[in-house]
Amino acid sequence: MEFVKSFKAARRVSTPLVAVRTSDPASTIRSLAVAVQPAGGAEKVPVLYWDIVRGLDGFNALGKQEAQRLQASPQNSGNPIGALSLISKLADKKPGEVDSRNGGPVIFMANMHLYWQNPPVLQAIWNCRDRFKEAAVMLVMLTSDGANLPNELVQDVLVLDEPLPTEAELEKIIEGTYQDFGAGKPTKEILNKGVDALSGLAPFPAEQQWAMCLTKAGIDINEVWERKRKVIEQTKGMTIWRGGETFKDIRGYERAKEWGENIKNSKQRIRAVVFMDEIEKMFAGTGTDLSGVKSGMTGTFLSWMQDKGYRGALLLGPGGSGKSLFGKSLGNEMGVPTIAFDFDAMQNSLVGASGDNLRSALKKVDAVAQGSAVVIGTCNKLNSLPPELRRRFSLGTYFFDIPTDEEREAIWDLYIEKYKLDADQKKPNDTDWTGAEIFECCRKADDWGISLRESGKYIVPIAVSAADQLEELRQFASGRFLSASKSGLYTYNAAAEKPRASRKVLEDVDSVQARIGNA
Repeated sequence: MEFVKSFKAARRVSTPLVAVRTSDPASTIRSLAVAVQPAGGAEKVPVLYWDIVRGLDGFNALGKQEAQRLQASPQNSGNPIGALSLISKLADKKPGEVDSRNGGPVIFMANMHLYWQNPPVLQAIWNCRDRFKEAAVMLVMLTSDGANLPNELVQDVLVLDEPLPTEAELEKIIEGTYQDFGAGKPTKEILNKGVDALSGLAPFPAEQQWAMCLTKAGIDINEVWERKRKVIEQTKGMTIWRGGETFKDIRGYERAKEWGENIKNSKQRIRAVVFMDEIEKMFAGTGTDLSGVKSGMTGTFLSWMQDKGYRGALLLGPGGSGKSLFGKSLGNEMGVPTIAFDFDAMQNSLVGASGDNLRSALKKVDAVAQGSAVVIGTCNKLNSLPPELRRRFSLGTYFFDIPTDEEREAIWDLYIEKYKLDADQKKPNDTDWTGAEIFECCRKADDWGISLRESGKYIVPIAVSAADQLEELRQFASGRFLSASKSGLYTYNAAAEKPRASRKVLEDVDSVQARIGNA
């Protein structure tokens, strides 16, 4: 309603050039073609439509009359320059001939973002401005989500964003589909589940996906979700995480899980998790890239978080410590989708296309989250992140250290059970192993049909391969960030750390006994 209201306000003041960013152009034209007509339902305003294949045509009866009149001219309406030359003739009316109450014709032109970078097309658009203003004619240029105007048109064209369907609009789509199918009226529970499953889709795909999953036996909500994932993943840089991990699949890190429970049970219901793995790599180059692309994308993302009021948390720690597992499991724990973001996949060699892709993805997130999302970023180092970005993650920074002895035992139990390994067999020396290294050891043992000790010979823990970096990271995090395992700040004192080599000692005893036996 706000979108239509803004459009009608622009029409009322004779705004000549408008760009509408939309996910469903056909639905946009239908709604706006009705909005420009006077109250009472009588057609008073000619509405025309153009695309590169069909050329110029009338959308309503009055529009068809105007289109036929215009196409008596020699110009070819099959290309944007010819079409703009034709429709410019709609302004060939004297001021006294303009219907001051209803305004002049409205022309919708499809996919104009594909053409307006062409200098002749750009100039033809600009040439319409003053003439259309005087004659109360409106040119509506339909574009994809996130499309940006050329610099030469920024001051002359009003940009409107059509939001994706609201909860109420999605409910109408669901009810209409039920009615068309002869399935009666959906229950309130079905409506609620349907809104969650369809949010983030434009009207047409929402209706299509729902109808395809509706049978005489009822609606298959899981199939609706799966179809929705496939549609959303057509947006560059966006995927929906399909894993089934929850906090039950995480051993240790009790404070982080406690934080997740607080988010889950907060007054503001979270409807989506935005997951950004290795976030420091996504924003690398901000402020230093000569093209300005990365800096522009960073600014867009920061403004989005600020404007929408979305909060976030950063998960810091060495590779394999469980940060990503926690971030991915948070959505499943709360029963909401986890949307994985990839900035690199959004970048494009075409000028402005990277920002367009990002804005399109953010619009999808807004619709899926229905205005309530939490952003989770994992990182292996934090000092490379811009300070203004770190401030957006106001829910805290949690440090995920290498698991303690007790946490490692619990992780062994988890993966030994998962792979149905012999629980009584001896384990390798796992001093300072991460959860990922324990997982890999169990997976190799299962896949190769060998013992855990034999599998452990193929594991080089990060505490060995990157000892200096780990030490530096621990000292950097100490006293600065929250601990994912214990209450309060994470603290690290290298001198006070005791070597944890109990299993190594047992292995040495075993070796001595074996040698004695062999002797």
